[in-house]
Amino acid sequence: MTDTVIRAATSDDLKAITEIYNDAVLTTTATWDDAPVSLQNRRSWLAAHTHHPYVTLVAEESGTVVGFAAYGMFREKAGWSLTAEHSLYLAPAARGRGIGSRLLAALVEAAEERGIHTLIGVLSADNEASMALHRRLSFVETARMPQVGKKFGRWLDAVFVERILDDREHPGEPRPTE
Repeated sequence: MTDTVIRAATSDDLKAITEIYNDAVLTTTATWDDAPVSLQNRRSWLAAHTHHPYVTLVAEESGTVVGFAAYGMFREKAGWSLTAEHSLYLAPAARGRGIGSRLLAALVEAAEERGIHTLIGVLSADNEASMALHRRLSFVETARMPQVGKKFGRWLDAVFVERILDDREHPGEPRPTE
């Protein structure tokens, strides 16, 4: 069994991140993009997902990136500043091996450390593996929007999942300490 290392993404990971994402574009409904993206697209994306408080993590096995997870801005208005939207993608050979759980757990921990209050995921309702993963990690379904997207010639439903990361009742309060 190969050890999987979860670490912060760097620009050296962009080729692998792009390949993993483009596989999801072409073969899954995990993303509703319908055309592969360029390396430059992912370079801009990584820049937006690695400045504080945002983060991008990769899962690496034997020097090869096999998955990535990130969170970034949910909405632009100031009132949303402590809420982030996350995403997670795995190479086909990495799926179903627990790597997604490890990546998402590490992403949640990073978000907590950086003061994010709520993580949001927008999942395709037909992605049972992602739905199950999020349930296992204490995300709850908060909205289901029928037929809001299309891919592969069919309508898709979006499911919003949410996990509140701390117990602050008011945004100005200090973060709870252990």
